Amino acid sequence: MISDAFAQAAGGGAGGFSIQGLLPFVLIFIIFYFLLIRPQQKRVKQHKLMVENLKRGNKVLTAGGILGVISKAIDSSETVTVEISSGVNVEVSRQMISEVRGDEKIKPPVDDNKTKTKTVKKISSKSKKWFIINY
Repeated sequence: MISDAFAQAAGGGAGGFSIQGLLPFVLIFIIFYFLLIRPQQKRVKQHKLMVENLKRGNKVLTAGGILGVISKAIDSSETVTVEISSGVNVEVSRQMISEVRGDEKIKPPVDDNKTKTKTVKKISSKSKKWFIINY
């Protein structure tokens, strides 16, 4: 037999709305906003600004890991042309540029009088030729 006290206790609780039950969810959402959502929005905004300001001569890194120099960039175009090697040009979507590494193109070394020279001994005593090695 079931006593009347147990039957009354089970039916006596009301399942109403409580603000205290909602408070943990609100706190979790606030934490997620400041730790995940807001920093991601800042990164997206910075990337969009970087992509809009791409210009010829920028050293860039693509999302695929290719390093190159922008050889052609038209403002209204969705793509840029990236020179990845001497004479090798690749057309890349602007959104796939992940990083701008510098403003100037990689320049070959210029032979000013700054190169070091080293004199090496003669080949033979009859020959008066000297070798100069640049390094």
